[in-house]
Amino acid sequence: MTAVTAPAPPPHAASPLRWVLSDSWTVARRDLIHWTRNPTVIVAGLAFPIMFVLLYGYVFGSAMIVPGGGGYREFLMPGMFAQTMMFGAAATISAVAADKARGVTDRFRSMPMAQPAVVMGRSAADMVNSVLDLAVLVACGLLVGWSSNTGPLPTLTAFGLLLLLRFAMIWVGIYLGLVVSQEAAASTWALLFPLTMISNTFVDPSLMPAWLGTVAEWNPLSATVAATRELFGNSVPELVGTSWPAQNALLLAVVWPVLIVAIFLPLAVRRYHSAAR
Repeated sequence: MTAVTAPAPPPHAASPLRWVLSDSWTVARRDLIHWTRNPTVIVAGLAFPIMFVLLYGYVFGSAMIVPGGGGYREFLMPGMFAQTMMFGAAATISAVAADKARGVTDRFRSMPMAQPAVVMGRSAADMVNSVLDLAVLVACGLLVGWSSNTGPLPTLTAFGLLLLLRFAMIWVGIYLGLVVSQEAAASTWALLFPLTMISNTFVDPSLMPAWLGTVAEWNPLSATVAATRELFGNSVPELVGTSWPAQNALLLAVVWPVLIVAIFLPLAVRRYHSAAR
């Protein structure tokens, strides 16, 4: 008489959370391996913010005077940190759109894996990449004369706000990458430029025309830049405006990214699931 062996339970039966985390790490590791096998992409991604630092810090910065004194490069670097975090959305859009065009996303849907793991894995991999981008840019900033003039806790808080902005932009990138074609994804840089330029990254909004300065002050990027300048001790008192966004930059630097995540994370997950139907 042959004994009947009960079929093994599915991997998620005992611990759904562990299943999701395990599959998310597998997807994240896959994305990181693909990233390291493309050294050209790595070099280009790291060279872009460095080029911006040199271009704006030395070429344009040679004609910039910061009211109240202080070096322009010290004023500039917190803005460059935040701008790089926002520009990272373009890389996320391109990677997600490329996976969709090559059929990788459809292949993931057909596999017995936790479906949230695909978007969670992508966000985890992009966060790892962002930490490296930020570390390289900080090293570049130190070389050109920037430094944090406060203690370890405010400095770490500033870096946390920068990564929080990047985390929010990752979910914007995942959603748009699932929506647009691979060809259209290449043009997303053009959409990000107005968002990064109409801000307090390079000049204070008070020096802009009134209507443009108002738009710049309410830009989510401006909140992160102003908050990190204050936390790094790079802010210029003469340039701190009297408007509500300027006076509450630290609050907005948290509220804006949380609001963006609350909107785009569900949209990205819903888009991923609806595309499978």
